[in-house]
Amino acid sequence: MIFRITLALIALCTFAQSAPSHADATDGTRGAIASLLATMGPARPASADHGMAQALRMLYVQTENAPLWSRDQNATPQAQALLHELQSAADYGLIANVYGPDALERLLSQGTGPAERRWAQFDVRLSQAALRFVTDLHYGRVDPLALGFNVPRPHAGLDLVATLQALSRSTDVRSTIGSVEPPFYHYKLLKEAVARYRALAQQPELTRLPAPPPRLKIGDPYQGAAALRRLLVAVGDLPAGTPAASTDTTFDSALSAGVRAFQGRHGLAPDGVLGKATYASLTTSFAHRERQIDLTLERWRWLPPFQTPPIVVNIPQFHLYAFATAEDRVAGIVDMGVIVGRAYPSSQTPVFEANMSYLDFRPYWNVPYSITKNEMLPKIRANPRYLSAQRLEIVAGQQDSSPTLEPTPANIAALASGRLRLRQKPGPDNALGLIKFMFPNRYNVYLHSTPAHRLFNETVRTFSHGCIRVSDPVSLAVYVLRNTPGDWTAEKVQQAMNGTETQRVNLAQPINVLILYGTALATEAGSMMFFNDIYGHDKKLERELGLAPAP
Repeated sequence: MIFRITLALIALCTFAQSAPSHADATDGTRGAIASLLATMGPARPASADHGMAQALRMLYVQTENAPLWSRDQNATPQAQALLHELQSAADYGLIANVYGPDALERLLSQGTGPAERRWAQFDVRLSQAALRFVTDLHYGRVDPLALGFNVPRPHAGLDLVATLQALSRSTDVRSTIGSVEPPFYHYKLLKEAVARYRALAQQPELTRLPAPPPRLKIGDPYQGAAALRRLLVAVGDLPAGTPAASTDTTFDSALSAGVRAFQGRHGLAPDGVLGKATYASLTTSFAHRERQIDLTLERWRWLPPFQTPPIVVNIPQFHLYAFATAEDRVAGIVDMGVIVGRAYPSSQTPVFEANMSYLDFRPYWNVPYSITKNEMLPKIRANPRYLSAQRLEIVAGQQDSSPTLEPTPANIAALASGRLRLRQKPGPDNALGLIKFMFPNRYNVYLHSTPAHRLFNETVRTFSHGCIRVSDPVSLAVYVLRNTPGDWTAEKVQQAMNGTETQRVNLAQPINVLILYGTALATEAGSMMFFNDIYGHDKKLERELGLAPAP
């Protein structure tokens, strides 16, 4: 509905004289357009078509096969502006030659054959390219389900025919294109960073740094000091005009401060030391960084607008954001570090969305069967006291009230076969900590606290079996329960966490939770953050898009 209102406003703001008139078209051009449409196959497989083939035909039914993009055998201003946007597809994180702007330009300047057929080809091909372009921007180029990402798709209300009609009449083609893009603020910020990093990619020498000597300290000689300073200034981690050391071959305190800022933007320990991991990140090409931005823009396109304030976890960033409004802005946000699943395929945290509906204080940990079988049973069989030492119980049934059983050989055998289950009693040493945030899903993944707080001191936090451990469960509980009766202050949350009883609290309204994966983030302060592709999802998306790895 919002999109259609936007299109109506665009149409109202358009000068009538800029629109092509159906009466301007000759019968020859109309006939040539009809002939082209009759023989044209789909531009994409049906699974990725999004109605483009039908929209193309409906578009020209409504014009009675008159051209949209020319008048008196001259390209309209809208056609020229649209061609410019197709040629500038890289500004959107897309690939220009997919849309064929050069071939369209050649049709304008070097086309041969009857004029009516040439202009018909130009019109239909430009319409087809525009349909693919706006569809790619609105829905993304691939189906996330093909990559195992169970995320909601953008609303299906994109009227492709109305979109092209609006483009053909628009006095601001770029703004009209923008109306079909994701409405997220951080998508816009990320798109603005594309041109900046493409320009940096034209200076590959910036990332060619001499390897530092081992245990390089402030004041030590470093032959790459001048090159490092140029790089840090170029990416904004040192202010322009930062004075050099007297010889410019010393790793001085200013360089160390710049390295520390760089580390903070790249998921590295901010110690200001030019170690192995920092050197590897500093010498990563800007073409690779641009690719990270492009792939993250693609993932933004898979999402519909937020209808309510969501909770978002970015897996490779090891961070959670609980938004104050349905806009993705940092004002009033609750954010914290998290621990995610290990990089092994069986332990990775999945990408999906679900609705949080309740939380448990002092929860039992119902041990997944795979962990029981592969990790617990060998220890139980090797040590009769293992169960009591870990406060584990053998249980018959799926409820918290289910009866517990003695660890007899028969019961351990039933545990191994899956007929009985294992659980850990509530308490400070429980693997889930003292609170569990539940959003039922087929992966059996949820948010919870943890007794292993020391792990949050690590910069790479891939330690779980797939669930997500949160560093500040009290703040998250206050956020989650803010609309639930009971006056859930931080003090009351802590009392429930440190009480003696397991307690379930149902939320007054469900909260949408999105577990996402993006290796690039544009901040509202203007800086870019980059994260390692810990699960290899960027590489998989590159392959799905048919892209060669970035250098």
